[in-house]
Amino acid sequence: MLNVLFMGTPDFAKESLEAVYNAGHNVIAVVTNIDKPKGRGMKLVASPVKEFAISKNIPVYQPEKVRKNAEFIEEIKKLNPDVICVVAYGKILPKEILDIPRLGCINVHGSLLPKYRGAAPIQWAVLNGDKKTGITTMYMHEGMDTGDMILKEEVEIGDNETTGELWERLSKIGAKLLVETLKQVEAGTAPRKKQGDDFSLAPMLSKEMAKIDWDNKTAVEIKNLVRGLNPIMGAYSYLEGKKIKFWKVESVTDEELFTEFPDLREFTAKFYELSPGTILFSDAKTGLYVKAIEGNVKVLEIQGENARKMDVKDFLRGNPLYACSVFE
Repeated sequence: MLNVLFMGTPDFAKESLEAVYNAGHNVIAVVTNIDKPKGRGMKLVASPVKEFAISKNIPVYQPEKVRKNAEFIEEIKKLNPDVICVVAYGKILPKEILDIPRLGCINVHGSLLPKYRGAAPIQWAVLNGDKKTGITTMYMHEGMDTGDMILKEEVEIGDNETTGELWERLSKIGAKLLVETLKQVEAGTAPRKKQGDDFSLAPMLSKEMAKIDWDNKTAVEIKNLVRGLNPIMGAYSYLEGKKIKFWKVESVTDEELFTEFPDLREFTAKFYELSPGTILFSDAKTGLYVKAIEGNVKVLEIQGENARKMDVKDFLRGNPLYACSVFE
């Protein structure tokens, strides 16, 4: 049994904390981000990690910063952890903290390192249309996700899987892998594998990237954008000045479209002259199809301005969109 200091914030981290706790380790304290305002009332809400810690009477620390925070660092030294587990904490740890535990600091990272170093590895795997990803546990180093790797587990990414769905799946794999990693660390059998320099960066997502660029993105790229930003913020476009969010779409090739709508073949030349972003079909029975620079986007779940998300056919019954209208 190890004395574990756990550092993490979202539900992804809570899965690992719960697994470490249930494995019988002594979680001596939890470090998480400060409570954040949420909802219409902007009421302060605790992180999932904090909620679990409170339910198990585990002490909780919520420093606003960990760098150049001598008081907090001294408090960690007094706790004298055997190991520090860091899962989606959201802050970079200084060397003074990394050097405290005798068995080191271990991180659960949501990619197959060295691919996707950075804050949003799961999101970028989906945004880029990757076919596989996974979890890596590693010894932490001062650099961003540069430490020696310990264990890995690879998974396939579904063609229609969203960031939210993959996030939930990887959180459970990460929890299981962390418990196995601690077992090997405690036994002195944990491997150390150098990463090498062939890596990609996975920076934080920005609101600007959510706007669909019909003029430069293929249907497949738009689909990956939509599922990559689901449920974080939603990809969006404007139609007649109104903001419309896309939550679930499919990419449809021209040939697939001609097969489904044979009459289009008669107007092939005219079809190819249409601007990207043009609505091809829009009714409650047929659904909503939008032309891209390559292929076409079939919309399945949509959200109008100041409305809730819904199935596109339900949306179109009360919010008609018209063929030949063009998304900005």
